[in-house]
Amino acid sequence: TSSIKAYFYIFSNNSIFVRQTSKALVSIPCFEKTMIEQLKLKEICFFGTYKNIPCYCAKITPGNLSEPLPDILSDKYKFINLRSLFGKIDPIFWSIAGYARQIFDWNINFQFCGKCGNPTTRKTDEHARQCEKCNLTFYPRISPAIITAVIKNKQILLARGINFPDKKMFSVLAGFVEPGETLEECVKREIFEEVGIIVKNIQYFGSQSWPFPDSLMIGFIAEYEKGKISIDTQEIVEAHWFEADNLPAIPGKQAIAGKLIEWFSLQMGIIVRK
Repeated sequence: TSSIKAYFYIFSNNSIFVRQTSKALVSIPCFEKTMIEQLKLKEICFFGTYKNIPCYCAKITPGNLSEPLPDILSDKYKFINLRSLFGKIDPIFWSIAGYARQIFDWNINFQFCGKCGNPTTRKTDEHARQCEKCNLTFYPRISPAIITAVIKNKQILLARGINFPDKKMFSVLAGFVEPGETLEECVKREIFEEVGIIVKNIQYFGSQSWPFPDSLMIGFIAEYEKGKISIDTQEIVEAHWFEADNLPAIPGKQAIAGKLIEWFSLQMGIIVRK
């Protein structure tokens, strides 16, 4: 019925629709059906429940921020960049928002079969889309990527990528896993390709879902073995060795990159900001 409420993770480009609950905090909208009709949402997809409350992802028509909102929403609701949601919302909802975004993107990107070109339809019993003609089934895509803190004595290797939004920020090295490759082989290859360094003693650190758009970041720590920094200029602007008490601008702790750098700093007895 129209009185039943549900959480709606509503996207427009790289932004998510939220309710401002205080000066610094926001929440995910929990709407009744009548409000959803006013918003004229598209691509609505049920993806699960949280504490028995249904959760949906969707996009707002026509998919840009110039669309006027219904008057009832204009003073409380707004769009914010999905990345900036961290720290402004309960961590559980941050995690669900990332999941919702990946399910949303997958539904948008796999509406047609990559084998025969015919339309696909959503299955009702699982997150899967199936071709109406050849029955090929598509599941949400997850792209594994390694991210590695390379340590040399009391220094960490940090680089500034060409595509970094913040042009002053440095981070640890990362790259996507290729077919037929183990995670450890990927670590060695990516670091050598990007900065010309050979590493050893690769150890698992942790992992993080990174829904920008569909990555699973798998973190490692590796020791420097040999080589001089020689950057791949198509991907890296610059790369240097840094000591823990003289770090450049780095990612925050919401990202596994920030956690890896924090781990290094703590090993060196330095407490990191943020």
